Amino acid sequence: MQLACGMLAEARQVFDGMPARSEATWGTMMGGLIDAGRPRGALALFRELWEEVGGDAAPRVVVVAVRAVTALGSARAGQQLHCCVAKTGMYEDQYLSCALIDMYNKCGKLDEARRVFDGVPQKSVVAWNSMLASYSLHGCSEEALDLYHSMCEGGVDIDQFTFSTMLRVFSRLGLLEHAKQAHAGLIQRGLPLDIVGNTALVDLYCKWGQMEDARNVFERMPIRNLISWNALIAGYGYHGMGQKAIEMFEELIAEGIAPNHVTFLAVLNACRFSGFVEEGKRIFQLMTQNQRTKPRAMHYACIIELFGQQGRLDEAYSMIRKAPFIPTANMWGALLTASRIHRNLQLARLSAEQLLAMEPQKINNYVELLNLYINSGRQTEVSKVVNTLKRRGLCIHAACSWITVRKKDHRFFFKDSLHPQSSEIYRKLDSLLKEIKQLGYVAEENELLPDILPDEQKTSKVYHSERLAVAFGLISTSLSTTLRVTQCHRLCHDCHKVMKFVTQVTKREIVIRDGSRFHHFKLGTCSCGDYW
Repeated sequence: MQLACGMLAEARQVFDGMPARSEATWGTMMGGLIDAGRPRGALALFRELWEEVGGDAAPRVVVVAVRAVTALGSARAGQQLHCCVAKTGMYEDQYLSCALIDMYNKCGKLDEARRVFDGVPQKSVVAWNSMLASYSLHGCSEEALDLYHSMCEGGVDIDQFTFSTMLRVFSRLGLLEHAKQAHAGLIQRGLPLDIVGNTALVDLYCKWGQMEDARNVFERMPIRNLISWNALIAGYGYHGMGQKAIEMFEELIAEGIAPNHVTFLAVLNACRFSGFVEEGKRIFQLMTQNQRTKPRAMHYACIIELFGQQGRLDEAYSMIRKAPFIPTANMWGALLTASRIHRNLQLARLSAEQLLAMEPQKINNYVELLNLYINSGRQTEVSKVVNTLKRRGLCIHAACSWITVRKKDHRFFFKDSLHPQSSEIYRKLDSLLKEIKQLGYVAEENELLPDILPDEQKTSKVYHSERLAVAFGLISTSLSTTLRVTQCHRLCHDCHKVMKFVTQVTKREIVIRDGSRFHHFKLGTCSCGDYW
């Protein structure tokens, strides 16, 4: 009671005056110190207990000590505690093992966390979840996926926490089918998702263009928070459904929910992707009227790109000059993209100079400038940029595209011949190129391709990685299947043109998620409106 009321001195006085103290008493006192922000005091108390009882300390008290170490973020103290656990054989206690995994996770020692996990003889779902969460938190998506597969193969029943954790992993890796399968498993077991899991599911479906599924999950949520609304609004925006995004934004306002900076960013992005200039200006103005939602750099970047998309470069540049703070790289990047597309060399050079001063090691800035100079026939400037790249030791890394077919990931690189079906893939791609040329396709000649290494820039580009992934998808799936490809670089203009023609020829829908946005190709058109 005294600890809960913040009366630490009084609680310690009662604790010290007790003629006999149980391990529960020690644990309560230590836990109170941790909750009061005094983990060092809790560890000092644990040392007293250890000196008094030695290796006979109860595992639950050691769990509290591990909590103290976690709060301190001291891996060294954690390893000392771990030694105590190993010497006394306490690994049998699931709570203690999970606490150690969590402690190493918070201290950034994933190898040590995995060592503890592997040493647990009978792993509960909590132990599996702790290790999965550790990998997910540190961005180790591949390791998390491998562990998840081991979990499923071992017959461990996943729960809501497993699903919520793995949704983030599936989202990063673009594994939509894996997420659907896990979701179906939860439904079969009658396990309802909490608000976090439901929101993560909405976000995942949005990221892969499954907007009907995302909306269904959203509508069935018993409780929604602002994050849930933001996820759906952002999803509509990214996939070119700007009107629906604005409708959801208006509905949110009507329900009396106050939008935050993320909400405004989502709806401004929707205006940007759909080209709604006047709506974008109106919503931006709404932000400026509320002191709590004053526009930030990311909102300015959206408006700059919105103006740029419509060719209103003077207004876009004016937003940079009038910003009440120093313009950021995102703002200059938006202006550079607009200048490149509308061939405004003066503004492009100005934007590029600012960007290169801010981010001298970012290769995409050089690529944008190179493509502008190449398309304008300015070979002298091209040579200068190339020499700068060489002098700074920068090069364009080969991109990777991947597609999931029958729950298996297939990865491709430029002119990749490692896939077991390579011969079929290349035959299909060659056949497609012949067909689309008959429809009027002409290759883009003057473009630096981010998917091809510098010494291969002059060679044929027909075997770009995303084309190989699409060709494989076409020969491996039914005629009604939408192809979903992930590409880690920005989609080049020629591949963008090819995809539009391919959807005309095959009557298939193709969704490509590149480094800048989603592209929904359908019957010769793309959701980006050829602006990305």
